[in-house]
Amino acid sequence: MIKRIIASLVVLLGIQCSAQSVSGKIDGYDYVDLGLPSGLKWATMNVGASSPEECGDYFAWGEVKTKDSYNLDNSITLRETPSKLESASIIGKDGNLTAQYDAASQNWGGKWRMPTKAEFDELFKNCTWTWTSIGGVNGYKVSSKVAGNNNWIFLPAAGYRNGTSSDGVGSYGLYWSSTVNESTSNGAYGLGFDSSRKGTGNDSRDYGHTVRPVTE
Repeated sequence: MIKRIIASLVVLLGIQCSAQSVSGKIDGYDYVDLGLPSGLKWATMNVGASSPEECGDYFAWGEVKTKDSYNLDNSITLRETPSKLESASIIGKDGNLTAQYDAASQNWGGKWRMPTKAEFDELFKNCTWTWTSIGGVNGYKVSSKVAGNNNWIFLPAAGYRNGTSSDGVGSYGLYWSSTVNESTSNGAYGLGFDSSRKGTGNDSRDYGHTVRPVTE
């Protein structure tokens, strides 16, 4: 599973983290300003979590509710081409999920949404990624590279859901972006990582991945 989404990635060392950074709050949820060129702010925790180290909920791509089972038959987007997804208003002309099908927008409301593939790529380029553990939970501390900005977020290695089972919790993370893969009829982009690799790649839309919201 992990090999599909984290090819050609970078090895990093792990250290222990200090207290979680918080820059402000929108609609009841904390965010962190990492000084990114776009000005994008990242949430301190996943949808469905109550602390930064909790895994939170898992969502099939383009779906806004959790399920007992994540499979081919109950995915609402799996067999639809990008053109059909746009015709159904599941994605916009930019290839990203519309608010109605965005798990962050629907569960947190207000100005929150799922990050795009390009916004995950921005996070890679402009932050330092360090494998570490918080409260006994493995994941990445993602720290600003901007001088004087000591802010960071933590992305727990929450694994994924396939059918009724969980896999990879504590070993790797899989986070959906809102961006469809326009070259396939069943894929979307997401963030994948383990202790030595990270990157964006394609995965099948029926799998249950975690979601980390962003806001402008």
